[in-house]
Parts: sequence; C-alpha cells; structure tokens
Amino acid sequence: MSDAGNLLNDMNDRSREVFRRVVEGYLETGDPVGSRTLTREMSEQVSAATIRNVMQDLEYMGLLDSPHVSAGRIPTQLGLRMFVDGLLEVRDLSKDDRDSIDSSLGPNDADVSGLLDRVGSALSGATHGASLVLTPKHEAPVRHIEFVSLAPDRALVVLVFADGQVENRVFHPPAGQTPSSMREAANFLNSVIEGKTLSELGRSVQSEIALRRQELDSLARELVEAGGAIWENEGSSYERLIVRGRANLLAESTEEDELDRIRTLFDDLERKRDIAEFLELTESGEGVRIFIGSENKLFSLSGSSLVVSPYMNADRKIIGAVGVIGPTRLNYGRIVPIVDYTAQLVGRLISDRGQG
Repeated sequence: MSDAGNLLNDMNDRSREVFRRVVEGYLETGDPVGSRTLTREMSEQVSAATIRNVMQDLEYMGLLDSPHVSAGRIPTQLGLRMFVDGLLEVRDLSKDDRDSIDSSLGPNDADVSGLLDRVGSALSGATHGASLVLTPKHEAPVRHIEFVSLAPDRALVVLVFADGQVENRVFHPPAGQTPSSMREAANFLNSVIEGKTLSELGRSVQSEIALRRQELDSLARELVEAGGAIWENEGSSYERLIVRGRANLLAESTEEDELDRIRTLFDDLERKRDIAEFLELTESGEGVRIFIGSENKLFSLSGSSLVVSPYMNADRKIIGAVGVIGPTRLNYGRIVPIVDYTAQLVGRLISDRGQG
C-alpha cells in the first residue's frame, strides 16, 4: 500500500487527474475509458494525444491496463488500491440508504439471528451486491434443550438460552434414534446444564456421561455424545455466516469469465470457507476495510472486492462483522458509509439486548 501511495505522490496534477477520471469512469460504467472521453472532461484543455501519452505512462507504472478489444484503459488491482487509499471520496450516508437499513429492523423483540438475517437482506438490497453477516457466538447460559426428529437421518436440536433467545440447529443424529431415546438424551442434558454456556456444556458432557453412565441407554448416550458437534457448530446447518443477495452478482455479469469467477465465489460461500479468517480480516482495528481482488484471501479466486467492518458489543469487543462482496467495480464511495453505518447499528442493537 505504501508503494501505491508513493506512486500517487510522484504524479503531477495532470497524471493524477487522468488516473482519477479513468478509475471513476470505469467504476461507474464498467467500460474502458478512452482519451476522447477525457478530453471533454479534463479541467484543463489538452489534446487526445497528450492524454494517450499520460495513459501509456500510467500503464507502464502498472496502474492502468488496456483490454485488447479497446483503445480505452481500465485500472489494474494496484491502480484500484491506490485510488481507494488516496483519491476515493467517501460520501455521506444518504437519507434513502439510512432509511432502507433502518426499516429492515422490524420489531425490537425479534431474536438476534432473525435481526441479522434482515440486516443482511437490507444491506444487499441497498448496495446491489451480496452481503455477508458474521453472527456472534452465543455465550448466554442454556436454559433448556430439546431434540426433534425430522427424518431418519436428520434431527433438530432446540436451544433455549437464559436471555430468551432460541436457536434451532439441524444435525445428523446417530442411526436408529427413537422418540424415547431423544427424550432421554434431552432429559439428561437438561439435568446437567445448570447455567452453563454451550462451550462449557461441551467440555463437561463427557465427564457427566462417565459419572452417570447407567442412567442412559446406548442410543441416548450416542445422541448425547454426538452433541459435541452441535456445541461446536460442526456438521450442523446452523450458519455463523449469513449470505444474502447472490443473484445481484449474476445480474451484473455477462462475460463468461466473469460468470466463472462468480460461480467460484458462490462455491466458496456455500462451503462457508474460513469463517474465522473473515473475522480476522477485521480485527486489526475499528472501521471499514476494503480488500481488492487477490488482497482478499478468502475469495481471491473469484477476483472480487470485499468491503467489511467489524461490530462490537457493549464492552467494545469485536463479536462479528458485516460486509458487501461484489466485482472489483464496486461503488466504493457509496458502499463504505453503508457498511460502516450498518456495523455500528448492529453493534448498538446487540449491546442493548445484552444490557436488557
């Protein structure tokens, strides 16, 4: 990033303006920007030949690229990085964008997962990209556990927390479970909860089984032991990463290679790859961060950009993140304040619930 900053400082005013106008034109239309277009826009009157010379210099510096089908230029990844760091004008959040995020929240008594799901939908709607919301781990004590059979190979565990939140997690139970074994397993777990959080329960279950082995038949014991996967969110469909607005990415793309990149991105999102890394991206400090193309280690194969911000609880501890992912041709100046506002809003709402 410092290299990009040095390049910007080394430019004269004309080069800087040509560069800025090429990037802004590309971000707005997605098309290469030609010298004729710039002759009509430049603040000083210069010839198309002069602008072409400047563009060639910028290309030599690695900031612009010329697609083979066009005489115009588009920014490289380095160019976009330099523009974002040094020339991007971040707008104030518009009233319409603020209202669309605020109106998504609905009643205050909704559970946190429902709230975050609606926030994700509002964020993708406002930005026309795909939104990512990393939900916080739930650390309230568990008050009650129940198992519900959905199919021979699928079951639901209902977790009721002391703060009133309810979570439903689908998982694959050990073979041969019956309604009575599920009831017995739930009764056993409810007898040992005693105000424990899920992570504390996970650590103590094995010792409790060893102490009270005779109280459980083999089927119920298998189900309780399988609970370890539920406590750790492994093998369950409970998702800490909520993704909304995938269709927006497809709508923006017509080129075949662009569609292939987006399919790769979808595959990454479906696998919820490296969710912990998603949070790590935000942990170097407060505020919005922008990752462009291969800088974005989660989704670099898809050549996408990620605008992401952490959100915090009342103790100023980072507990989750919200972001928007899309083509590198994102409207960064508009999306940055939307992501920033959404992250602050989510943090405030979750803090209020924690204090209630």
